[in-house]
Amino acid sequence: MKTQFQTFRRGFTLLETVIAIGVLAVLLTGFMIVFAPAAAGIRKSMTVQEADRLASTIEQEIVNLRSGEESTDYVTGFDKAYRWIEDSMKKSSPEVVFVYQYRGSLTKSRTDGSPEPVKATDGVPGADYAVVPMARRRTSLTSGSDPFFEKDLQALEGRVYAVKVKQLVYSGGQMIASTKEVIEDPTPGEAITGTTPPVSGKYPEAVIAFSAEFYNLQSSSPSFLKTGGKFDSSKLKTPVFTRNLAVRR
Repeated sequence: MKTQFQTFRRGFTLLETVIAIGVLAVLLTGFMIVFAPAAAGIRKSMTVQEADRLASTIEQEIVNLRSGEESTDYVTGFDKAYRWIEDSMKKSSPEVVFVYQYRGSLTKSRTDGSPEPVKATDGVPGADYAVVPMARRRTSLTSGSDPFFEKDLQALEGRVYAVKVKQLVYSGGQMIASTKEVIEDPTPGEAITGTTPPVSGKYPEAVIAFSAEFYNLQSSSPSFLKTGGKFDSSKLKTPVFTRNLAVRR
């Protein structure tokens, strides 16, 4: 007589499944406690690095007198910085500075000395173009709207930040952002008077200290940012970060 053995396959019970999920949850919680601070530190360091790059870009470009910008108002780079800071201090429609990166040609330059913008489909990174940091305004002192800015927007790499720059003045023993619409002598608090260009010639100090407030934009599209677009500088509310900088004669 043959004896037949039957094999039964048994699955997980509901209780075992619940216990396994509980153990997994405990392990994941411990993982997050251990590694979350490290991940946050990495994100923070990247943010600081990005902020340093943006601040360095505006500090260098605001005083960089490019070819074609020379005029009775822009005699030196210091004159340019003076005008840009003061125009940005206006309460009604301040003239902000845009800081961004774009793909710039390695072989072709424009009349102001900046690299010609390159579309991503028209070149190879490192061979035909490099990512160039830039700070510009929508308007030019000599030609109204700035055509170079609008062309740069066609070759953007990353985000565009709007920057309000304000003079720093002494108050209560510390430097604070001025609430006036004109640059003043930072020590006694007297306004700079006179209209003989360049106006910066009336400024008695060798350095203008200023704060740069960086704002995220809801869009970086050329149609939004170009002259006549929907961007409105008076609607900028809370900066993502602020840096105190300075320009020297």
